[in-house]
Parts: sequence; C-alpha cells; structure tokens
Amino acid sequence: MTTTALPPHPDPRPRPAPGGMTARPALDVVVPVHDEEAGIESCVRRLHGHLCANFPYRFRVTVADNASTDGTLAVAERLAAELPGVTAVHLPEKGRGRALRAVWSTSDAPVLAYLDVDLSTDLAALAPLVAPLLSGHSDLAIGTRLHRGSRVVRGAKREIVSRCYNLILRGTLAAGFSDAQCGFKAIRADVAARLLPLVEDQGWFFDTELLVLAERGGLRIHEVPVDWVDDPDSRVDILATAVADLKGVARLAHALAAGRLPVARLRAQLGRAPLEPVTEGVPPGLTRQLVRFAGVGVASTLAYLLLYLLLRTGLSAQPANLLALLLTAVANTAANRRLTFGVTGRRDATWHQLQGLAVFGLGLALTSGSLAALHAVTGAGPVAVELGVLVAANLAATVLRFLLLRSWVFRSRRVA
Repeated sequence: MTTTALPPHPDPRPRPAPGGMTARPALDVVVPVHDEEAGIESCVRRLHGHLCANFPYRFRVTVADNASTDGTLAVAERLAAELPGVTAVHLPEKGRGRALRAVWSTSDAPVLAYLDVDLSTDLAALAPLVAPLLSGHSDLAIGTRLHRGSRVVRGAKREIVSRCYNLILRGTLAAGFSDAQCGFKAIRADVAARLLPLVEDQGWFFDTELLVLAERGGLRIHEVPVDWVDDPDSRVDILATAVADLKGVARLAHALAAGRLPVARLRAQLGRAPLEPVTEGVPPGLTRQLVRFAGVGVASTLAYLLLYLLLRTGLSAQPANLLALLLTAVANTAANRRLTFGVTGRRDATWHQLQGLAVFGLGLALTSGSLAALHAVTGAGPVAVELGVLVAANLAATVLRFLLLRSWVFRSRRVA
C-alpha cells in the first residue's frame, strides 16, 4: 500500500474539489480480519457499495489482515485489485489494536475509522459517525448500543457482560462514554497521532484505552446510537476477552493514579477549554462524596461478582473470593482516591494503596467469614446462594470502607 507521511496537525475538514471529491481520501475505513476467508468478500463489497452510494467524498477501505492462516489475504488482495479505493495490508502478528495502530499511523486520510468484519452495526450509522469529525466539531466518535435510541439484538449473556464492563469503566476509570466495546469507531488523524504512542494494548482493550486517554485529555467524544444485530458465528472468546479487559482496566487505573500518563499535557495540547472556570482544590461535601462513592461501589461490586464467577470455574470458593476481592480493592481505592476524595498526582499514592489494602483485609474477613459460616451451616451449596451471602457481606464491608476511607485513608487530603 502506498501511503504518505502524516503531517503533525492536518486540517480534519476535507476541501471539496469539482465533482464533490477531494485530492486525497477524506476517510480511511479499516476492517481488521483474522482467518475470515468465508466472510470477508461480502463485507468488503457491501461496505464499498454503501460508501460509493452514500459518501460524498473520496474514501479508502483498508483490509488489515492479522496473521491469517487461511486464504483471507488472497481474497483481500483480489478485492483490492478489483474495487477502486480498496487496499489490503498484511501484519505478521495478531491483534486488533495492532492492526489499527499500523494502518492509522500511516494513513494520509484526515479521518480514520474502523468496523468489525461481521458488519453487525447497520452501515446507515457510518455517515453520522464521521460527519462531526469531518467538520471539526468532535475529535472521536463511537457507535453505542446502550443508548435509548439504539436497537440491539443479542443474547442475554453478551448483554450482561457488556453492561457490567461499561459500569466497571464508569466506576474505576470515571469513563463518561457509554459503550467501549462496539466495533464501530472513528477518530481524527491529528488526534490519533498524539494518542496512539500512549496506548499500550495491542488487542481488544485498545479501544477502551484510547477512549479513556482521549476523555482524560479533554477531547470531545461523539456518540451515535446504532442498530446492531449480534453475529451468531462470532468466534470471540468472551471469557478470555473479559479477563484481558479487566487486566487492562487495572493497569490503566494504576497508571493514571500514579501519574505515569501525560494527561495534563494532552489536555493542554488537544483539550477543549471549559466553558466556565473550574475551582481547584475545593473538597467535595459529604453528599457528593457519598454519591460518587456509591457509583464506584456499584461498579466495584459488579466487577467483583463477575470476577468471582469467572474464577469460580477453576477455583474453590475461598481462593476465588480472595483474588476477586483483591483485584477490585486496588481498582476501588484508585477510583475513590481520584473521584470521591479528589486526590490527584503521585504523592502518597503508594501509602494510600497500602491503607486501602488494610481496609481490604477487613472486607476479606467479612466476606470470607460469611462464606465459612454458610458452608458450616449448609455445606457446599449452590453458587447462587454463595453470591447472595457475598452481596450482603459486601454491603456491610462497603459502609465500613467509606467510613475508613473518609476518616483515615484520605483524611489529610492533598491536591497535587
């Protein structure tokens, strides 16, 4: 594929030439694929036909083959030779994030997008997705299946996992966007050039990490309600993806809490100025703290229960409880430090985590003691009963946790 060097700050607005076309592609749509020989041709033809009929500017469709072992690359290259505006690239390693990084970082289009090869999202949402980026009104755009205006057909298992994951993001990373996992997103090239070097993940968590960094950097994220029909032949391993995503959440939360990511610099370079002055260093009142603590607590509890269920498939009750509670405790302390009690920067971050682990010990004693008491009375009962007991024990531990965080861990509040 022939590409040109990306300028440091390209104008995201295409300038129409005669005939409504631009000198270079206004939009580059990437379709990451791995062993999709059977479905890739119908996807690319449908996407290409839709863009030809409905998109008024020059476009490019880039099929990014991720180390396929079947005939995917051959099909992609044949389509590239046949259809104008379609190109194919090959990557020797797997990873959706790796594919997007490779294509986006070398594309000469001012607006970059991607969609999943199964085309679960109705393509009618593509124009509303990229329009605010072409105009310069927004910096990123995402399709969301969790908006009231969205129409979604999928199984209960995927629905629960998706909603729990997005609640976890809200509680641990203060995410304001509604749907991190929908494979239907776009970004301005100048923004991508600044954010991509900071994104670590090469797989499924790539989207979430990119969005969190953008939001923390003060960028505007446009959300588009979509019509979405689940692909029954999807080969995504839900369990493995969920575990990898939770690890990504923990890593990103720790990096943000420790101040290792240049959020302030991003905000200064790319962020949009607030409409009203922000008062720094004003501690939130008790009511505000309670509301935020409750939000973090709900997300943490959901994350804890999800982790417990995942771990319970391979571990007994007590080890599963210990690991699930430990992982969510670290994320919970980081989230409450920043969101509930307004403490930022690296100062005392390690000490706060150690204090948080002490509070975690009390929570572990409550939940483990409840499990031990349940098993002593009823023996090895069903997992559903265990979950009910753990919910009640966690409610008691949550009240104690708030009191200790407020009166002990974050009593001497410092704003960095």
